[in-house]
Order: sequence, then C-alpha cells, then structure tokens
Amino acid sequence: QVPLVETGGGLVQAGASLRLSCTASTRWAYVMAWFRQAPGKEREFVAAITYSGGTTRYADSVKGRFTISRDNAKNVMYLQMDRLKPEDTAVYYCAADPRLVTILNGAGHYWGQGTQVTVSA
Repeated sequence: QVPLVETGGGLVQAGASLRLSCTASTRWAYVMAWFRQAPGKEREFVAAITYSGGTTRYADSVKGRFTISRDNAKNVMYLQMDRLKPEDTAVYYCAADPRLVTILNGAGHYWGQGTQVTVSA
C-alpha cells in the first residue's frame, strides 16, 4: 500500500489557485512536507508542517502565496497555492518524516508518487 498519495494537481493560468492534498495510509505523528521538482532541476523543498501544526516552514519562493495545513483526524495534509506563477510548474511530492531537520535537509522517510502542477503564462 502506497503510504502517501497526492491529488489536486492540474493545469491553470498564472494568478490562479490550486489546492493539493496528500493522504496518508495511516496516522503518523510525523512532520509532513511538500517538495517539487521542475523539469531539468533538482528537487526542492516547498513547505513543511509538524504534527501539531504549530510549526510551519516555507521556501522563500512561495512564502506569502502558499499555505500548508493538515487534518490529522483525516490523515490529510494540504497545500493551498495562490497567485500561481509559471515558475511554480513542477511535479509536487509529499513526504513524511519523524524529524523536521531531516525534511529541511531535503530527505524524508516516506514519499508519494507526485502530482503535476502546470501554470501557463
């Protein structure tokens, strides 16, 4: 069973909004995060949230436009993406790990298979 499944990607115009969801197969008291990888580029960190939701982290490139949240009762994490830009085009992956520092170092114990987000100019 795939531990993490992302949904919600799609094709939108610049300035539009999308909400990504990441559903976990079980309830983990893990840090959860979003990463993305654009064609020809390295995977990069986007946002992370602790289990309690009390701590969040964002990449500078998305700060003020993206919001990460989670609903532990439903085992779901979200990424609300507003004012999308063409440079946000990428495959978005969710990840989970017991430690925030591991996530911020670009790693994670569990990964989803990704969902494509394409933003046209």
